[in-house]
Amino acid sequence: MDIDSQFSDQISLLLEPPSHVEIQEYFNELITFNKHANGIQVKPTNHYGKGVFAEMDFEEGDLVLKDQMLVGMQHSANKVDCLVCSCCFRFIGSIELQIGRRLYLQGLGSETHCSDMVSRHCSDMVSSDGSDMDDHLASQKCSSPSSINKLPLPTETVESLMHEKLALPYSNEFPLPSVVNCPGGCKEVYYFLQSQCLKLLYCAKCGETNDIFLLAAKAISSTILKYKKLKAAFSNEKMKNNISDVLGNHNFSLLLKAWKPISMGYKKRWWDCIFLPDDVDTSDEAAFRMQIRQLAFESLELLKAAILDEECLPLFSLEIYGHIIGMFELNNLDLVVASPVEDYFLHIDDLPEARKKEVEEITRPILDALEDYSICCQGTAFYPLQSCMNHSCCPSAKAFKREEDRDGQAAILACRSIKKGEEVTISYIDEDLELEERRALLADYGFNCKCSRCIEEA
Repeated sequence: MDIDSQFSDQISLLLEPPSHVEIQEYFNELITFNKHANGIQVKPTNHYGKGVFAEMDFEEGDLVLKDQMLVGMQHSANKVDCLVCSCCFRFIGSIELQIGRRLYLQGLGSETHCSDMVSRHCSDMVSSDGSDMDDHLASQKCSSPSSINKLPLPTETVESLMHEKLALPYSNEFPLPSVVNCPGGCKEVYYFLQSQCLKLLYCAKCGETNDIFLLAAKAISSTILKYKKLKAAFSNEKMKNNISDVLGNHNFSLLLKAWKPISMGYKKRWWDCIFLPDDVDTSDEAAFRMQIRQLAFESLELLKAAILDEECLPLFSLEIYGHIIGMFELNNLDLVVASPVEDYFLHIDDLPEARKKEVEEITRPILDALEDYSICCQGTAFYPLQSCMNHSCCPSAKAFKREEDRDGQAAILACRSIKKGEEVTISYIDEDLELEERRALLADYGFNCKCSRCIEEA
């Protein structure tokens, strides 16, 4: 089935840029329900479509915005070191579980690829009663003694940490939300609040290539879920009011409504906007972009095999898929959440000397066994309000995590005073570079910067 040809009209409507009125209404609603965004407004600009403007004065260091992601993805390799909620990316479980799980996987790391390790060895390790972990460890003792022997601590210690049977000193001062396995049954996604997700059978395979495919899959999955909820609500309303109209006539309008959050992001096809790597000659650019398109096609085929929905077929077109990936390529932000394990060991280090010596008899062997106790959660995410911020080589704000920011939200701080009515800008690149270097990098974003600094230096 050629979805792109069959649904060309619907695809065009899905990719049609929203009007200024639609943009204003959507972002006004977002800001209204975000208590950390009441000092800004999204408005049209003269040169760059839309931008973020200050509705109040900000001083250097003030929080301008804390933005909840639309979709986010933890890097596959990072899952070995950090067990986090797949929705908000807060660390979950306990200090003991975080440490025990990492030590166990660390012991397997020398013979198993990181992303495979998570899916093969973690999928049944976390449960409410620990029974899955018991069975898993028992099978490892019988079938793979070489792996267990590589654990940096005695197996019993690691097992006790993972089962939370061994309570570390002062760990109760660093409480974490409890683990809830994915209700969809994917065994690789965890939450601390009940949530819904779709099982993405193709994830492990795509993750080896590019995490950005997983972001696109989450965007499509979430749109399908929104559509199904809207359809169910519409059907209930029909029954309630005894309306005999055929639901099928309204399916696409409901899909458009479900698609609305994605429609607000600036998009270009991925193979058209992806940066040309330094090792690819410009004469080979066309071939390179065709290879990228083929990579997207192969990824999309895997996604269709996993979750194709007959009522949402336009979402599975290569044109839509390419634009979603392109949106992330141009607008995504690094996702970083500091580890409570680091906080814990720093707390131990700050204890009075006598008490510290006593406690370290327990914690020192564990600390020594960890290859790195300070690894944070790392990934990539798309933030709807932050993505509206335009670039400047002399920005007024920056993305910066404060000590209290322990989830996946984007914190944007003022890096100088910002007056009411002024546009809030960030830098997409390293602004310390020289003019020509900055221009070369910004060309990949498809524009020539005309900020005051660039004009002056030119």
